[in-house]
Parts: sequence; structure tokens; C-alpha cells
Amino acid sequence: MDSTTVRGATIDYDDLGPSTGLPILLIHGHPFNRTLWAPQTAALTEAGYRVVAPDLRGYGRSSVSTGKVLLADFADDLAALLDHLDIERAVVGGVSMGGQIAMEVQLRHPGRVRALVLSDTSAPAETAEGRRFRNRLADRLLAEGMDGYAHEVIGKMLAAYNVTAMPDVTARVLEMMCATDPRGAAAALRGRAERPDYRDVLAAVEVPVLIVVGADDVYTPVAEAESIRRLVPHSALAVIDKAGHLPGAEQPGRFNAVLLEFLAARM
Repeated sequence: MDSTTVRGATIDYDDLGPSTGLPILLIHGHPFNRTLWAPQTAALTEAGYRVVAPDLRGYGRSSVSTGKVLLADFADDLAALLDHLDIERAVVGGVSMGGQIAMEVQLRHPGRVRALVLSDTSAPAETAEGRRFRNRLADRLLAEGMDGYAHEVIGKMLAAYNVTAMPDVTARVLEMMCATDPRGAAAALRGRAERPDYRDVLAAVEVPVLIVVGADDVYTPVAEAESIRRLVPHSALAVIDKAGHLPGAEQPGRFNAVLLEFLAARM
């Protein structure tokens, strides 16, 4: 684990694998941290890739910015981290909110993106109802902390049947969620409530794009992934069976096989 200061925040990150390998930037979702990607990091570095997996500001071991953190803030942090690491261009992948941050990187820093990997995410702008929900949830997390929320949504983060079938995965995901600083989670929720529409960005993408979704994702169902696939005609779509919103954690072998095949074929 390493750390650096970018744009007024201390960002902790892993930079693993050979320095000469193709760089892959992995962006976790809410309310997790970089260890969500541990199964992918292991597989990718073994295959000779260089993997950079940061804790976003407000999450994991990175410093907390209170108030509101926009997806644009996260994207600019990541571009600055790539600068710090002397990485000009990287494969940029993210899950859920991390996928939206990857789209924001494509919007704001397109020259840094060699390919996109979008897992269990959504491209349209936030709805009015969604904005109200995220701001209410931010208030709740600040008032109550993370534990109640984490246990309430674990059956949506993972496919409900995996919560009991995969106790080790469930425990790992819950640990990440409960360890998140409520101030960081709330700031990200308020920023995400203002997210723009990324459909035009995706429609104009010329780099390779991999779309992955859990077959039983209730937050961003397969239909959401299919809509992104239609926006990006040259993209590849993989549906991971027996997984929900976090297929990289629930079915790491299947997720990794899809990712490695994509990289071998397109990079």
C-alpha cells in the first residue's frame, strides 16, 4: 500500500504487478474500498498487468472530504494519481459508482483512457426521486452510522441467495461497508445525486469497452447493461450467472475470465 496527496486529499492506493505491464485502474463503488478488487488484482498481476487500485477520497484509508464530493472530483483525483505514477493512459474500470466515475474520467480526461470496463452501473443522469433518496440517505448515515444501512442492503449488494451461500464473501463485503466513514459516504452520495447523463459520452467512445453485469443485479439490472451495449456498438457484454451487484466478489473466477479474455483480445 502506498499513499500520496492529490488535490488536497491523501489517497491510499495499491500499485501492483510489473511496472512495464499494461496499466489497469480499478475504481471501487459505494460504500467499499480498494480491497473489493482483491480477486481481480491477484488474477491481473499474475497475468502480467500493472494494477492501480485506490481508495477514493472518503473511503478506505484515504482522507475524508465532508460536504459534497462530485463524481468529477473523484475523476480529477484519479487523473492526478495517474500523473503521480507517470501513467499516461490506462484501462479504466469501475463497478457501480466506480463505473460512473470511469465514465466521468472518459468525459473529463479522455486521453487517459485506453479502454473502459463498466461493471453493474448506469449511464443516465440521476432522477429527481433519486436525488431526494441519496440526500436522505446521506442524512441518515451521518445520524446513524453505517452498520444499519449495511445490513439492510447486503441482500441487494450481493444476490440474496449468495448472502447465506457465501458467508466469507458476505462478511468481507459487510466489513468494508461498516468500516466506511459516514462523512465520506454522505459526501459521495450528495455528489452522486448531481451526476450528469453519460449516454452521449458513451455513444462517442472509440476505445474498447467491456460491460459486465450480474445476472441477478437488482440495483442495475441486465437491462441497464444492455442499454449501454446499444449505446456503444463495438462494446462487449458479459452477464455473470449466480451473481448480483458485485459479480467480481461473488463469482471472481467467471468475472476474471471475462476480463482477461477482453484484455487479451482488445489490448
